[in-house]
Amino acid sequence: MTIRRNRLAGRAGLLLAIVLGVALVVGANVHLVYIAETSQPECIAHRRLGEAGEQASYAAAQSGCRPSTPSKPASE
Repeated sequence: MTIRRNRLAGRAGLLLAIVLGVALVVGANVHLVYIAETSQPECIAHRRLGEAGEQASYAAAQSGCRPSTPSKPASE
């Protein structure tokens, strides 16, 4: 009878470990999707398509960021 209990306890432990592992993987993926959907990264400086610059530099095909323009003083 004790051998049977040990097998059941071993199977229950294995099943619990599998369930916890799957829950961990699913939770991590849900967290990654949530962060990807809610975060807004800052724009980084790069050469835009059509701008003159070094011939060997890379440019974004379509930039999601607009170039910053200096603000005019309110007195003008």
